[in-house]
Amino acid sequence: MTLPLSILDLATIGKGQTAAESFAGSVAMAQKAEKLGYRRVWYAEHHNMSSIASSATSVLIAHVAAHTESIRLGAGGIMLPNHSPLTIAEQFGTLETLHPGRIDLGLGRAPGSDQNTMRALRRDPMSADSFPQDVLELQGYLTGPTRIQGVEATPGKGTNVPLYILGSSLFGARLAAQLGLPYAFASHFAPAALQDAVAIYRREFKPSAQLDAPYVIAGVNVIAADSASEAQDMMLATKRARVSLFFGGGREFTDDEADTVLDSPQGQHVSQMMRYSAVGTPDVVMEYLTEFGKHADTDELIVAHQSTGTEGRLRSVELLAQAAGLVAV
Repeated sequence: MTLPLSILDLATIGKGQTAAESFAGSVAMAQKAEKLGYRRVWYAEHHNMSSIASSATSVLIAHVAAHTESIRLGAGGIMLPNHSPLTIAEQFGTLETLHPGRIDLGLGRAPGSDQNTMRALRRDPMSADSFPQDVLELQGYLTGPTRIQGVEATPGKGTNVPLYILGSSLFGARLAAQLGLPYAFASHFAPAALQDAVAIYRREFKPSAQLDAPYVIAGVNVIAADSASEAQDMMLATKRARVSLFFGGGREFTDDEADTVLDSPQGQHVSQMMRYSAVGTPDVVMEYLTEFGKHADTDELIVAHQSTGTEGRLRSVELLAQAAGLVAV
């Protein structure tokens, strides 16, 4: 496969698992990805979700970076309206100072949470409106000159941490194009606007100091397994887990309850979210990803290896790398 492959690690806390075990799994995944030749691993900021452990995103990146040597690590992404640009510049400036040349900073404007959690985060509901200005302020702290006279990020200033705009709508595509930044589309869970967004981004892109030509990363779900039936079983388990996450209100559904929801109009939304999913044996997965890369008109694929267990995700990472012909370190 000619497209670079990267990983979006959701730091999943599986059934009967602890957050500590999830973090150990994230370290193991990044170490395997580094050894097998994946380009980067990103972690997403989510809050108040019992099955996702990446809420303190920069802390998790620091932990994984300390247990790996060369693979790029970053946020996919930081929900910038939850934070001050200066704080994020200091955090990622620190990461880049500790791990030079290895840190990415993807930025989104969604809350990464529900409205009650937004209040708990002390987030102003209108804060997303200033996202473009906040991105520029953050960029100034990392690359200079600062946009707020007399205020510098230490560490941060001069680290030139590369920025990426994340999105699932046309807004992010236009912003990334206007600022001349790479664009990562969240097609692994919000597939609807993929082709329109990428087309707008490529058409409207303006070169910048960071990037001279458009660069697109597209998200896609993958379950690569040793047999087709095993992969399908993992996919069903993943969908059942999502039903509990979205509709359980903190309670885990039984398999029968989850299947009932999946068969309902509400459940169809879960299936639609996972529209772009490569599921099966490695050859089947590779065929799907090759076609998806063309469909998405993307420069890089970032893969969310979906399985409710760490073992299944690690095996999927390994099988995909072998099928794609990645070069082991």
